[in-house]
Amino acid sequence: MIWYPYQQMKTMKEPYKIIDAEGVWLKTPEGEMIDSISSWWSVIHGYKHPVLTRAIKDQADNFSHVMLGGLTHEPVQKLSDKLREFLPGDLDYSFFSDSGSVAVEVALKMALQYYVNRGEMKRIKVLSLTHAYHGDTFKTMEVGDDEDYHFILEAYGEKKNVIHIPTEIPALEEAFEKYHEELNCFIVEPLLQGAGGMRMYDLSFLIRARQLCDQYGVLLIFDEVATGFGRTGNRFVADLVLPDILVLGKALTGGYIGHAVTVANHKVYDGFYSDDPAKALMHGPTFMGNALACSVALKSIELFEQEDYMAKIRRIEALTRREMEGFTAPGVKEVRIMGGCVCVEVRDAGILEGYQQFARKRGVFSRPFLNCMYAMVPYIISEEELVRVLTTMKAWFSGRGQEP
Repeated sequence: MIWYPYQQMKTMKEPYKIIDAEGVWLKTPEGEMIDSISSWWSVIHGYKHPVLTRAIKDQADNFSHVMLGGLTHEPVQKLSDKLREFLPGDLDYSFFSDSGSVAVEVALKMALQYYVNRGEMKRIKVLSLTHAYHGDTFKTMEVGDDEDYHFILEAYGEKKNVIHIPTEIPALEEAFEKYHEELNCFIVEPLLQGAGGMRMYDLSFLIRARQLCDQYGVLLIFDEVATGFGRTGNRFVADLVLPDILVLGKALTGGYIGHAVTVANHKVYDGFYSDDPAKALMHGPTFMGNALACSVALKSIELFEQEDYMAKIRRIEALTRREMEGFTAPGVKEVRIMGGCVCVEVRDAGILEGYQQFARKRGVFSRPFLNCMYAMVPYIISEEELVRVLTTMKAWFSGRGQEP
């Protein structure tokens, strides 16, 4: 029996069975529906894209995987070279892994060991945001701050080495003043906090964070697993404020196969480059640099560039603002729009009970969570398809007549 994610198995509803998928459409035995959340924000090119499908098939005809321990191959070399060219600043050193959570673990491990290698043994604390979500492995849960996902860590008692702050500059400055000698890194989901409630904040906070990290010698980590590849309306938030370590996943492969990368700048890499074997990064996921994943990721990035995906994202944001900006209804607290993301936050999560089934009947797959109804559509979506998604969201409120 399948054990499904984020579900109480005893009471869960039957999941929709997918028998095919193409473009933005998921196909079930009962009919089609638009995937309004891009399979957890990853399928930016839609399903069954011929270029991406061909990349996987061609590579599989050669080999699907070899370990990177003592071996290498052309797809991982080409992807590393492409990322070095594609990413801003001196983010040049790519460490691959098989999921976003693991890639964040690697980033946190890099930050800690960077200072250990320098003999700075007191720098064991991490600064993070309130409502943060960085994954479901243990260290990522620790730097996260969402009781709906990470309540199990309460069994360990109070966190000793993680400090959480809101996205407010005074709180940021106070934390650095108080803890800077103990901090090894500040990790953020830049501009858009996803699973913590689609919370959006201002760039000025990140600009000040970069200044303080430079002032106090703390590494800045951007977790762009969800925000990268245009979701905030920027290619990467790292194009606006440059971190020391950047984490990418999800859309890295166009959602075709699990893969992620932790990209370090020269300063971080040089902190490990030594004749001393004890200063090496002792980490190695079995499927890091998987040849199938690297091949499809390379083609995904090429599509992103060649077909001007930033223009597609601007079009999605403009259409979304046309349809959703200023929308109000009983029970709606706020509508937030940023790039390829729209969120309708309601005052009570119970208001969204039944919305998934409502949307399904109108040909839209949605998966509201907490008190958020949201959409993160594939970038290839047509105007007609996008309007259907947004109209369905609004129709839920007009049809229910919820009280505030």
